[in-house]
Amino acid sequence: MKQYKYRRNSMELNDSIINIKGIGEKSEKLFNKLGISTVGELLCYYPREYEIFRQIEPISGVAEGRTVIVEGSIVSKPRASRHGNLKILECDIKDSTGLLRVVWFNMPFLMKTLHMGTKYILRGTAVNKNGILRLQQPKIISMKEYANSINKLFPIYSLTAGMTNNTILKAVKNCFDNTDFEKDILPAAIRKKYDLIMWKKAIQSIHFPKDKEECIKARKRLVFDEFFSFFTMMNRLKKERNKEKSVFEISDMCIIEEIKAVLSYTLTEGQDAAVSDIINDMESGYVMNRLIQGDVGSGKTIVAVIALALAVKNGYQGAIMVPTEVLAKQHYQSFCEVLGEFGIRIGMLIGSMTAAQKKKEYKKIEDGEIDIVVGTHALIQEKVSFKDLALVVTDEQHRFGVRQREALSSKGREPHMLVMSATPIPRTLAIILYGDLDVSVINVMPKGRLPIKNCVVGTNYRPQAYRFMEKEIAAGHQVYIICPMVEESENMEAENVTDYTNMLETTLAPSIRIKALHGKMKASLKNEIMEQFAAHEIDILVSTTVIEVGINVPNATVMMIENAERFGLAQLHQLRGRVGRGDSQSYCIFMAGNPSKETMKRLRVLEDSNDGFFVAKQDLKLRGPGDFFGIRQSGELDFALADIYQDADIMKMANEAAKECEISLKDCNYGKKIVI
Repeated sequence: MKQYKYRRNSMELNDSIINIKGIGEKSEKLFNKLGISTVGELLCYYPREYEIFRQIEPISGVAEGRTVIVEGSIVSKPRASRHGNLKILECDIKDSTGLLRVVWFNMPFLMKTLHMGTKYILRGTAVNKNGILRLQQPKIISMKEYANSINKLFPIYSLTAGMTNNTILKAVKNCFDNTDFEKDILPAAIRKKYDLIMWKKAIQSIHFPKDKEECIKARKRLVFDEFFSFFTMMNRLKKERNKEKSVFEISDMCIIEEIKAVLSYTLTEGQDAAVSDIINDMESGYVMNRLIQGDVGSGKTIVAVIALALAVKNGYQGAIMVPTEVLAKQHYQSFCEVLGEFGIRIGMLIGSMTAAQKKKEYKKIEDGEIDIVVGTHALIQEKVSFKDLALVVTDEQHRFGVRQREALSSKGREPHMLVMSATPIPRTLAIILYGDLDVSVINVMPKGRLPIKNCVVGTNYRPQAYRFMEKEIAAGHQVYIICPMVEESENMEAENVTDYTNMLETTLAPSIRIKALHGKMKASLKNEIMEQFAAHEIDILVSTTVIEVGINVPNATVMMIENAERFGLAQLHQLRGRVGRGDSQSYCIFMAGNPSKETMKRLRVLEDSNDGFFVAKQDLKLRGPGDFFGIRQSGELDFALADIYQDADIMKMANEAAKECEISLKDCNYGKKIVI
């Protein structure tokens, strides 16, 4: 049995969470599932949003999607039932204005607590289930607690099954009360210049804010720290590179025009400009470090093909690293199709290959019998050795950190570096964020591509959406359906992949082939399902955002995103980029589970435009830099709080500050590890 040391009255940031009062072996495992194993990681596990504790409302005024406080008497005997693993408890409450159904999950002990005719104060979220408005998982509040909580901010955390919001709150409080905080690493001059509060105060206020103003100040400091840490590291990398001389002589450019001649299309102005930038970099005599930024479907891959062919035709090797095995296989096929007739030898290296297959490929790469290797993270394994690697390309850059790019680069003699990103970041922000890279932007879509048709609807549109999907499937096409959760949760009312898939199988025609896909699956199973979808062995793929990158299915023409309001606009734009890749007309349906006026206004930005850069710009306008009581918009890098769109001003400050002072990166991170 695991042995734990005695808890200390005073803890340090690197101590295990088992030292925190109230955390035992069982709860430790739950915290571990959330990525929390140390005191510092707990303190830096920030609320995902806040709710304001408002006054009691009449039941007649309760509206779907709102978190409310009501007071009423129980007028029906509490009823217990079971749905799968969920134990459900229901009853009805009434005040002078109306009647409301109340539902609790996995709280059977309340059966002994709730009494007919007794008046209770309840706080919960109103949801519409099968046409019935009900109060979901409300908290029973005493009159004293209610009086002390009016108009205060209530932190809401991301949870895992078996974990409650209150468990995290208690742990953070016990942690905060008994932790030795290190001296603030930011110099007083920096804090004063940028109007930043102390780190200890920021941590306290992000978890237990007195009001919105205090919370905004706390968040500003913590976001600043994340960006500051990132830019400190980036600046060091930039200094290390600092226009290093290249050992690779690139002079023969004939292959470029030869490739253009065999293509069935003409490169866009943006693609031609990116190719020109690459040529200038590679023949300059210095090591290239360039970012090719282009919206989803702008044609970045062919630019990479040309760059890699250029390296090969000048006597060297090239490698391209992609985030998934399915995408690696698809790239391998397309590279073979384009470059096969030029005598360029293409290899592939992915994790699912057998040891014997890998060994054979390792030898070919080392002996120079393979010119271009397409692969996943398998490319950066220690056993991989190149004969003469001159160009490294990473596709879907936001899924790879700087360290992973560096690991691949270390396989050669300071090879040229080309990274590609489909994240629609305004150029000014991209230059700051990728400070170690020169930036090329492809801002024109290929000719002939039909723009995606978009619509923003409420859940009452579902029957029509299903009929439309059946029509598209009958025409030989495929469908994506995105849900925000893997399985049902008592903590969040939103569609989940597991139940949604089961529901579709009973709702749609039996001939329609439906499969589920989510991040909790084993990598081998995920790859298998994505390959089945790519091979048209599946008609509808019900998935979480795991398909945001890593799969290219031109035959998929419909994307429907459930609970679209729970995603940021940038992520929604990335998701819809999974369709519209073929010759047929494609469609994206954004279904709002909470169709409030603000929600619909935000989502209609996507209805009005397929331009990712426009979407990012409008989103920033709509939300405003100080509006953070909602959804994080960007998944760029591994920031806990920082958002490159809404926090653009803070990002600029942190970049400026990082240039002003040199601080140990270890000291910048506090309890949160920032992966770059």
